[in-house]
Amino acid sequence: MAAACQARLPRQGRCAMKAYAIMLLVFLDLCLNSVNGYLSSPHVSQEPPSSQVAQQSPVITSPVTPSSVPTTTPAVTSYVFKCPSRGLCSKLPPDCVNCTYHTNCTYGKPASFSCTARSGVHCLGESGQPQTNFNLNLTCQFCWQLDPSHYRCSNSNNCMTVSCPRKRYIATCTVLEHVHCIGNREFSKRLFCNWTGGYKWSTALALSITLGGFGADRFYLGQWREGLGKLFSFGGLGIWTLIDVLLIGVGYVGPADGSLYI
Repeated sequence: MAAACQARLPRQGRCAMKAYAIMLLVFLDLCLNSVNGYLSSPHVSQEPPSSQVAQQSPVITSPVTPSSVPTTTPAVTSYVFKCPSRGLCSKLPPDCVNCTYHTNCTYGKPASFSCTARSGVHCLGESGQPQTNFNLNLTCQFCWQLDPSHYRCSNSNNCMTVSCPRKRYIATCTVLEHVHCIGNREFSKRLFCNWTGGYKWSTALALSITLGGFGADRFYLGQWREGLGKLFSFGGLGIWTLIDVLLIGVGYVGPADGSLYI
């Protein structure tokens, strides 16, 4: 470049301006690169463009909030599944009807009560037409006066069945689902102890006759002390053995847990 400028002296000023311009462009390029690197660094927060801010900001068009749509479904009652559909109203179980029971009837005699089918229960009358109100005929008696085959009671295995007099326990009884009666369908009743632990009367009697002198009958019934006494005394020299045969035969001596024979 210097040789060209010396050859062309009239253009010396123009060559100097070109050199200054090239140096200025190089300097500006370096400055722009440094500024761009600084702005793109992570410590400088970049604000989104105004167009993006406008898109992200919510737009409120009306102060009126939309009404909530109810999502709850009607509750399905449990008694509906127990009630036969399109059947006779008089054959519905007690859980499917609401009856107005009265006590001004004669015990053990037929009586008529006014009943209404519960909500969601559809039944027919004697003529085959849909019916809601009807009369129910049943025997005048309370639930606790029903035959034992019409209710189920809890059983107790903590009372002694082999005792004199026989012991009782308080049982909780519930009427069967298809049986109609007056009063509460769940009641308490005093019943005799009648549970069994699985001991057989025939097995106990056979052991008493054959191996009673060694206490096998008492061991079988769970009476270990009496069994050891018979074993070491050779059945009380035969007397205790004969007595046990009679006591087990009549059922006076039973299992040690107080249960009944099977």
